Parts: sequence; C-alpha cells; structure tokens
Amino acid sequence: MKKMYCLLFLIIQATCAIAQQPMAVRIDSVFSLAHKRGIFNGNILIKKGGKILYEASMGYAGAGKKSMLSRDLLFDIGSVSKEFNGVSILMLQEKGLLNLKDPLSKYIRGLGKWADRVQLKHLINYTSGIPLFDPLAEEKDETIWENLRNLKDVEFEPGSAYLYNHYNVFLQMRIIEEVSGISYADFLEKNIFVPLGMNGSIVDSPTDGARMAKAFDNEFRPAAYAQGMSGWVRLTAEDLGKWVEALDHYRIISKSSYKSLSENFPGGESSLGSTGFVNGELNFHQHQGSNSNYEALIYSLPQQDILIVMMTNNQQMKVHGLKSAILGVLQNHPVQVPKKSVYLEVRERILASRTKGIAYYNQLRADRSDTYDFSFEIGDLISTGKYLHRRKHYEDAIYMFELAVKLDGKPADIAYGYEQMGNSYLGKGDKVEAIKCFQKAIKIDPDNLNAKGMVSSL
Repeated sequence: MKKMYCLLFLIIQATCAIAQQPMAVRIDSVFSLAHKRGIFNGNILIKKGGKILYEASMGYAGAGKKSMLSRDLLFDIGSVSKEFNGVSILMLQEKGLLNLKDPLSKYIRGLGKWADRVQLKHLINYTSGIPLFDPLAEEKDETIWENLRNLKDVEFEPGSAYLYNHYNVFLQMRIIEEVSGISYADFLEKNIFVPLGMNGSIVDSPTDGARMAKAFDNEFRPAAYAQGMSGWVRLTAEDLGKWVEALDHYRIISKSSYKSLSENFPGGESSLGSTGFVNGELNFHQHQGSNSNYEALIYSLPQQDILIVMMTNNQQMKVHGLKSAILGVLQNHPVQVPKKSVYLEVRERILASRTKGIAYYNQLRADRSDTYDFSFEIGDLISTGKYLHRRKHYEDAIYMFELAVKLDGKPADIAYGYEQMGNSYLGKGDKVEAIKCFQKAIKIDPDNLNAKGMVSSL
C-alpha cells in the first residue's frame, strides 16, 4: 500500500511539474512532437500582450535536408496574400477613389457585358460568378487576360453564389493599378510595407531565390511552384505578424472598412478568411492559405491580445490542429497534438487507381488509426473528391462524395458533399443530376445558399 501511495505521489508531482513549466517550454514541446510526427516543418511566431511568447524555426529550408530554416526566410502564404489586395481596395475607397458598388466595367475595359453586372464587392467576396477556367493550369497574366476578354458570361448571377477563384484577385490588382497609377507591388511597398516596417516582404520574390524557404514534398523532393499569376506577397513570419496586428487594430483601414471586407457569402470565405464580432468588436481573425506545398495560418484574438503565425514549406494540412493545441496551452486546456493527414496520404493513390486507393484507405482506417487522423473523415473524403474534380476525374470525385455523404456528419457538411457532387456532375455535362444534388443539399441544409444559387442559375 505504501508503494502505491508513493507511486501516486510521484505521478501527481510530475503532472504538477509539467503544468508549472513556462508556457514557452510547453509550446515548444507541442511543436517538437509535431515535427517528430512529420506534420510540421516551418517557422512559428506566437505573441501575447504585444510581446513575443514563442518564436522558432523548425526543420529544413528545402529539399535534400541541406540547410535548416531561419527566421529571416520568406514563405509563400497562398490565399492569405489576398488580404493585401482586399485591404488595398478598401484603402482606395476610404480616399474616395472608388466605391465597392462600382461595376467592374468602370475600371477594366474590353470585357463582355457581364462586367457591367459584376460590382467590386463581388470581387472581394468571390461572388462574381467568374468561372474556373482550368484550376490546375499555370496561367500567367496574359492567359488570364485572354480568358477574361473571351468570356461571354459569368457562371451565375453576381452575388447569388460563392466560387473561390484567383481571377477575382487578379482583377482587384488591376483595379488598384488603374486607380493608383502605379504597379500593385509599388502600391503595397509605398502604402503598407514601408509604413509598417515590413522589411522582409516582397511581391513575387522568386520561389527559387536565396531568400526563400523552398517547398518540398514528403519524400524531400522539390515541389514545383504551380501558380503562374503575378502579385503574390512572400514574407517572413515577423512581417506577417506585423500585418495582422496593424490590421486587426484598425491601423491600416477603419473599423467600418474592416467590417465591409470581412463580410462573406454564407459558407464561403471573405477576403480576410474568417472573422467573428461580438457586440460590435472583433473577436477573432483566422486565415489559412496554401500553394504548391507552402501553407500558412494566422490566428488573432485581439481582445485577448493573442497572435499565432505559422508558415510551412512542407504542407501537412495540420496548422488548424496545431493552432488548437497552442490555444490549449495558452488557456490551460487539454492539449492534443494532431496526427497525420489521411487526405494527403490517400489522394494520389486514389487518383492513380480508385480501387487500390480505397483499399489502402480502408487499411489505414483498420490498422493505422494511431498514426493517421480519422476524426473528420467526411472532410477528408470531400477534400479528396475536390482534388479529383480539379483533375477532371469526375466519376472518381462523385464516388468519393457519395462515400462522404453516407457518413454521420453535421447537416452542413453532408450538404456540402452533395453540393460538390453537383459540381462534378456539371463537369461531366450532366445538368439533370447536378440539379438533383444541389436540391438534396438545400433539403439537408436550407442555409446552403451556394446550392440555391446554382439551382437558380441552371
């Protein structure tokens, strides 16, 4: 009995010792385990009360394991970069140089009649209806211009549905140039980078340049950069932190402009990703972006003065889970470090062979649930379906969506599966089945306005 009490005392003593460790040490243990599990290679910046609580560079600067990351390296941040063009549009509105209700045709000439119906507000919340021409093509600016000038009409009535499309970003940049009279890169340098002291920020810094962290895959092979369009902000974690702090405390645009920019179509992202207001005050700001094995996440709690910045050159799609673990440490809640992504593990296998890929997926579920995360299985299946859809494997995509909607899940998630299934039927040219899927989505989740917009358009 005495030995049992002694053992119990030692366990309690060890638990208390861990709980009393400095917060930075506990955060470091989270990222050390994440790196060991192979789900994070990148730079991290965490601030609380305006001061750096934790900052680290963890892992390799590129393929081949030849050099380690450092805090001064730049990362591509994917769609988080769209915050800069969105904010720039609002800066110009505050100066009285444009209005979000203006039609696109007022600033960009040579487009079809559809440009009279697309307002600037539709561009910043991705409801313009401009279609995805080829989501995998390395479209350079010239190709985008050609596609826009040859476009006869938009996919749906502007404002009636949401479709994330980098053409909206491209047009915002061109409007900024038209109104300001200078290049987009020069506009950011003059109005944002220099005033905020963002000395490690460059528009279109070459991804193979000496200042960049180089993206690589899980086999430590270089990841080809697939985005041909210009205008992407690449920067350090420190600069991204400066940006978020200034933006969320209304030092760049006013509170009313911030709210305008944060408005989103139900089920879709705004130009600021996701935001929440409580009693009129900003409660949180979260934005994740990815591009060619780069991934970034910003998470801000302005009222608690907490800021989290993560940037990786080896995308594992676990930044949200790591953010939750960090918050657990900061708020003294239980902490769980994420496991590996099922989606990233199976998508290429299913693309190569649906039969073999699904067999491998079932094997992981049966034998490797200790290593791979099956906590949001419906989300992984839908993501795999979208991956197949983008590669025009529409039958395989529909199969994955059918698997997804059979699982237990939230109505909104099941409805989203049917919505994506409808998009794949459209890809096949089957409007009848597409409408049936959109109608199922609406029945399951009447708030799915995207499906309603597509039914109305079809």
